[in-house]
Amino acid sequence: MSHNQFPATTDFLGVFDNLSESDAAGWQRAAQFRKYSDPVINKHWEAAEYPLDLVKRLGELDVMTDGLSIEGHDKMSTLGAGLALMEITRADASMGTVIAVQAGLAMRSIDMLGSEEQKAEHLPKMANCELLGAFGLTEPNHGSDSIALETTAVRDGDEWVLNGEKKWIGSGASGGITIIYARLEDGNVSGFIVPQETPGYTGTVIEGKLSLRAIHQAHITLEDCRIPAANQLPGCRSFKDVARVLTATRVGVSWMALGSAIACYETARNYVLERVQFGRELAKAQIIQQRLANMVLDLSQMMLTCREVSQRDDAGALSPEQASAAKLHNTRAARRIAADARDMLGGVGILLENDIARHFADVEAMHTYEGTDTVQSLIMGKKITGFSAYK
Repeated sequence: MSHNQFPATTDFLGVFDNLSESDAAGWQRAAQFRKYSDPVINKHWEAAEYPLDLVKRLGELDVMTDGLSIEGHDKMSTLGAGLALMEITRADASMGTVIAVQAGLAMRSIDMLGSEEQKAEHLPKMANCELLGAFGLTEPNHGSDSIALETTAVRDGDEWVLNGEKKWIGSGASGGITIIYARLEDGNVSGFIVPQETPGYTGTVIEGKLSLRAIHQAHITLEDCRIPAANQLPGCRSFKDVARVLTATRVGVSWMALGSAIACYETARNYVLERVQFGRELAKAQIIQQRLANMVLDLSQMMLTCREVSQRDDAGALSPEQASAAKLHNTRAARRIAADARDMLGGVGILLENDIARHFADVEAMHTYEGTDTVQSLIMGKKITGFSAYK
């Protein structure tokens, strides 16, 4: 049995044939999200509203685990988690980003670097979306150069005192907890679980975004923010530990790019099959068929990339450079597909009701976050040449 939910016109090579029962079930649960999101997501995106009721649905559908093993929840493989993330992003990239932030970054930080007590206290509630989580690494002056972070953590008796700023932090001003990464007095980096209601923590929603408008990102200020010593993540002893979390998340972004690209391609294909110009359907035009074929070639390579890196991740054989290659390739390809699809719809391609414009804008954020195009290229370049083009 195939389990592939895509028609052959989308998954041309049958890349997602022959899935396990578990992976297919996770994909199917994620596909149910559309009945909640489709009627309202354009309204929320246009108004820059964060629809927390839709976030709650992600927990109810049990797709907020990103392959982590959490008691009471189905354990998905990396492939199964990727398929679910792809499907949610196919509906809306803002909601896909919620999973990437909540499960891929915040929950994974606690799962990989936290104590057993921290895992038991936070992960079940986060998987159910009863508790929101944010990942506080990026700073106003340190985006791609995240290893140079300046936020500090100083021990004072039974407390840690945090000072500094973070920027572009998804859900960082929406209630819940934020995993703050800060530099210790010895120069090493550690992570801390910070409830957002803690005195000294101020999260301000960033306004004026042209991308991912249905999730709020925050500018966070930490001013003598005191947290219990027990809130430190004991497994985070250097930036290398943070990098392990980021490697897994780059695989997720490659799946998200695929989800948005599929949404754009399928919308364009359906449009040209129905649209009549110069006395015949646009789909009968040679140039349209060639453009669709080019889009399918990109989609096929994106699917193959996602499946390969996910299987390597499950086998413990995925390198950081391979994760970078997947993210770099798929976000570039998604940009090409989104631009072509927008053009194929002509003037109506800019209308939110046709979805492509929303995905087109959102892909721009994917192309940048979790490591820019240039940074991913340099990570690959270092592996290829043996020379680092950055310190």
